[in-house]
Amino acid sequence: MSRLRAEALMLPEAERAELAYELVKSLDAPPDAGVADRWDKELLRRLTEIDAATAKLVDRDEFRRRMQARLGSR
Repeated sequence: MSRLRAEALMLPEAERAELAYELVKSLDAPPDAGVADRWDKELLRRLTEIDAATAKLVDRDEFRRRMQARLGSR
Protein backbone atom coordinates (compact mmCIF):
# COMPACT_ATOMS: atom_id res chain seq x y z
CA MET A 1 0.00 0.00 0.00
CA SER A 2 2.77 2.47 0.86
CA ARG A 3 4.52 1.78 -2.47
CA LEU A 4 1.27 2.45 -4.32
CA ARG A 5 0.76 5.67 -2.35
CA ALA A 6 4.33 6.82 -3.08
CA GLU A 7 3.88 6.14 -6.79
CA ALA A 8 0.55 7.98 -6.85
CA LEU A 9 2.11 11.00 -5.16
CA MET A 10 4.76 11.16 -7.89
CA LEU A 11 2.12 11.61 -10.58
CA PRO A 12 1.62 15.07 -12.10
CA GLU A 13 -1.00 17.19 -10.34
CA ALA A 14 -3.68 16.72 -13.01
CA GLU A 15 -3.28 12.94 -12.93
CA ARG A 16 -3.39 12.89 -9.12
CA ALA A 17 -6.60 14.93 -9.23
CA GLU A 18 -8.14 12.54 -11.75
CA LEU A 19 -7.07 9.53 -9.67
CA ALA A 20 -8.48 11.11 -6.51
CA TYR A 21 -11.76 11.81 -8.28
CA GLU A 22 -12.03 8.24 -9.52
CA LEU A 23 -11.21 6.83 -6.08
CA VAL A 24 -13.81 8.97 -4.33
CA LYS A 25 -16.35 8.17 -7.04
CA SER A 26 -15.72 4.46 -6.46
CA LEU A 27 -16.87 4.90 -2.84
CA ASP A 28 -20.23 6.35 -3.84
CA ALA A 29 -23.32 4.22 -3.80
CA PRO A 30 -25.03 3.51 -7.10
CA PRO A 31 -26.90 6.54 -8.44
CA ASP A 32 -30.39 6.98 -7.05
CA ALA A 33 -32.93 6.39 -9.80
CA GLY A 34 -34.57 9.66 -10.74
CA VAL A 35 -32.20 11.91 -8.79
CA ALA A 36 -31.12 13.79 -11.92
CA ASP A 37 -34.76 14.47 -12.81
CA ARG A 38 -35.48 15.73 -9.29
CA TRP A 39 -32.46 18.04 -9.40
CA ASP A 40 -33.57 19.37 -12.80
CA LYS A 41 -37.02 20.12 -11.39
CA GLU A 42 -35.51 21.84 -8.34
CA LEU A 43 -33.23 23.96 -10.51
CA LEU A 44 -36.13 24.96 -12.73
CA ARG A 45 -38.22 25.84 -9.66
CA ARG A 46 -35.45 28.05 -8.31
CA LEU A 47 -34.84 29.72 -11.67
CA THR A 48 -38.56 30.40 -11.98
CA GLU A 49 -38.52 32.06 -8.54
CA ILE A 50 -35.55 34.19 -9.54
CA ASP A 51 -37.19 35.21 -12.83
CA ALA A 52 -40.43 36.05 -11.01
CA ALA A 53 -38.48 38.07 -8.40
CA THR A 54 -39.98 35.96 -5.60
CA ALA A 55 -36.68 34.40 -4.54
CA LYS A 56 -34.80 35.93 -1.64
CA LEU A 57 -31.22 36.26 -2.86
CA VAL A 58 -28.13 36.97 -0.77
CA ASP A 59 -24.73 38.22 -1.89
CA ARG A 60 -21.53 36.25 -1.46
CA ASP A 61 -20.44 38.06 1.72
CA GLU A 62 -23.77 37.37 3.42
CA PHE A 63 -23.68 33.75 2.28
CA ARG A 64 -20.14 33.33 3.65
CA ARG A 65 -21.15 34.92 6.98
CA ARG A 66 -24.11 32.57 7.30
CA MET A 67 -22.04 29.50 6.47
CA GLN A 68 -19.31 30.46 8.93
CA ALA A 69 -21.94 30.99 11.63
CA ARG A 70 -23.52 27.63 10.82
CA LEU A 71 -20.16 25.84 10.88
CA GLY A 72 -19.00 27.58 14.03
CA SER A 73 -16.32 29.71 12.31
CA ARG A 74 -13.97 26.75 11.80
